[in-house]
Amino acid sequence: MSEPETKPKPKSGWLNILVDYGPLLVFLGVYKFYQPPETSTFGEIAAVIYGTIAFMIAAVAALVFSKIKFGHVSPMLILSTALIVGFGGLTIWLQDERFIQIKPTAIYLLFGTLLLGGWLRGKALLQVLLEAAFEGVDREGWLKLSRNWGLFFFALAALNEVMRAQLGFEDWLWAKLWVFMPLSFLFTFTQIPMLLRHGLALDDQDEVVKDEPPTA
Repeated sequence: MSEPETKPKPKSGWLNILVDYGPLLVFLGVYKFYQPPETSTFGEIAAVIYGTIAFMIAAVAALVFSKIKFGHVSPMLILSTALIVGFGGLTIWLQDERFIQIKPTAIYLLFGTLLLGGWLRGKALLQVLLEAAFEGVDREGWLKLSRNWGLFFFALAALNEVMRAQLGFEDWLWAKLWVFMPLSFLFTFTQIPMLLRHGLALDDQDEVVKDEPPTA
């Protein structure tokens, strides 16, 4: 009697991280390319607008790429892309860079509210939103992960507002890359021991990092 075929779980690799942070890198590249001398206020606004347009296009392209490559688009990615397009449109329309800076705060607060609201109702929304069930993780593990990420998103929202108030626009942009991204990876790694205690398969440790919620 032949053994039933087991379908290997698809590995997303580091492409998920590229989908998350790629649009931000595009924004940085276009902004730097068009960045004017410090004395040119109008040129600064133009650089922000060009960067914002590229950011919006790259975000939509990342969403389409995710659908083609992985066969699905997570609800979290859809929500974040919608907010990027919405706040990006306000930035272009009103020619005010503050809207693109407020966008991360809105994303963090929205995701934090969704995850903590689900946790309070006994629902592990992170499992549904990520559409990725790490093998063996029990319900309590998913609930704890949703709670922890919810709290972390609120902390990121507060940090973004502090940096937005204290830093210039370009310094804030680089902080997104050199502060928020390392913090997100570090926090993700801190969740692995908890998930292992709740049944995460050893082979899936890398997937926890690759499938982290979008934070860019």
